[in-house]
Amino acid sequence: MRVAINRTAINTINPLDLVEEIVSDNDWSFDRRSQEEMLVEVPGHWATYSLFFAWSHELRAMHFSVTLDIRVPEHRRTAVCELLTAVNERMWLGHFILWDEDSMPMFRYSVLGRDDHAMSQDHLETLVDIAVRECERFFPAFQFVIWGGKSAEEAVSAAMLDTVGEC
Repeated sequence: MRVAINRTAINTINPLDLVEEIVSDNDWSFDRRSQEEMLVEVPGHWATYSLFFAWSHELRAMHFSVTLDIRVPEHRRTAVCELLTAVNERMWLGHFILWDEDSMPMFRYSVLGRDDHAMSQDHLETLVDIAVRECERFFPAFQFVIWGGKSAEEAVSAAMLDTVGEC
């Protein structure tokens, strides 16, 4: 069964224009490389995260990824892959991968833009917030495994621990 959609409205929407508004509202650095690609730098508690947005008009889909600036040494790749599996089992949206080219962890997510709601500024802002929040939550887990020699289980347990109060 195919659902009829208003192609005229969809053809005029470029979600990267909405992302650019979000980025500008937050005073984040960005580089709009083309109508289809944008790089954004988002400061976090643990690191500055590199967000990459790609819009496919043909697919009516937007892909975005967040790169964690942590290089995984060859001797820790297996442990990090175990961590990725453990982390991804706990994710509701998106997933983490190990970007093979640069050996860096990366959060990835794609959004279908088949209707106006999927690509509203509020919706995209929420997705960016979730992605950065997940990177902030699991950044220490990657550090524990890579530099602390911890197991994936130990690292995820520490990352999932919610603290209460302030120092």
